Amino acid sequence: MRFGIVGLPQAGKKTFFKALTRARATAASSQHVGGEGGVATVVFPDPRVDFISQLYNPKKTTYARIEYFLPGGTLPASSRSGAEVWGQLRTCDALVHVVRNFTLPGGVAPDPGADFWNLEEEMILADLAVAEKRVARLRADIKRGKKEGERELEVLETCIKLLEGGEPLRNVAHLSSEPLLKGFTFLSIKPTLLVINNEDEDTSEPKWSTRPPPIPNMVIRARLEADIASMDPQDAQEFRKAYDIEESMLDRIIEASFKLLDRITFFTANPEEVRAWPIRAGTPALEAAGVVHSDIKKGFIRAEVIPFEKLKQLGSMQAAKKAGAVRLEGKEYIVQDGDVIYFRFNI
Repeated sequence: MRFGIVGLPQAGKKTFFKALTRARATAASSQHVGGEGGVATVVFPDPRVDFISQLYNPKKTTYARIEYFLPGGTLPASSRSGAEVWGQLRTCDALVHVVRNFTLPGGVAPDPGADFWNLEEEMILADLAVAEKRVARLRADIKRGKKEGERELEVLETCIKLLEGGEPLRNVAHLSSEPLLKGFTFLSIKPTLLVINNEDEDTSEPKWSTRPPPIPNMVIRARLEADIASMDPQDAQEFRKAYDIEESMLDRIIEASFKLLDRITFFTANPEEVRAWPIRAGTPALEAAGVVHSDIKKGFIRAEVIPFEKLKQLGSMQAAKKAGAVRLEGKEYIVQDGDVIYFRFNI
């Protein structure tokens, strides 16, 4: 899972990214993206993984991870640098849109609603340019007798109508799952988490001048969280108590990220490795096997499945098998959150 961090200048994107990289990030700036961008690979600390690892004592334990990508360059896309930023963000699975809700030096008051729509409109215009260019080409091909593009043309014309009306493509559910649109990597179709960046002392939602659409959102205090993340554990605990922080920004972001992309986690376990695998809810066992390895999917026979809670209750896989708690499931079985799975396969 890769989330692109977007926002207007001075929204606090770099501070937000800094807070992520200081708190459990394993590979901050792990790839060069130009400017001051980077990638924070954040570990999802799942206690279920810890329990399973204690049972197997494996050589390696691997937690689920999420990448948060801060592109180099500046937005909006009216500049050349901005256009390059959009290109970097198109490969992300989702976006984290940071808006400023604090006063800048010099007394510049925040207007998070206007800022949100400013950048949202830039994404819509960028998508419109891509769609119109492709439609022009399709229409030319159809005039020359190539009929295979008619369905794609129909879908893109629907997109153009929405975009021209100022509506992001994510607002139409069936478009986000339309196979013909996968290759376009439209920006406004990506699931988006709205992050409202407040002053250190402010935990309230803003008074919107223009309310954003009904997308998932949360209030953070990025500067405060970045400072706390750099402290030693004792000082950090005292500051969290002083500022009434029950759950860290990072933990809230991770939880919201999984929910935004409708992800669940299943586990594989053996003496070599215990590993968490995030997948989309509703994934059948055959596709989950392919996430682990293409050979397992190719030679899939059955899946041995036990829910984590049942494994925890019985205390070991041996006890679970003795109690008949391990089920044999076929390729159509829908994997559930917390399933511990051993895939039987033969190639």
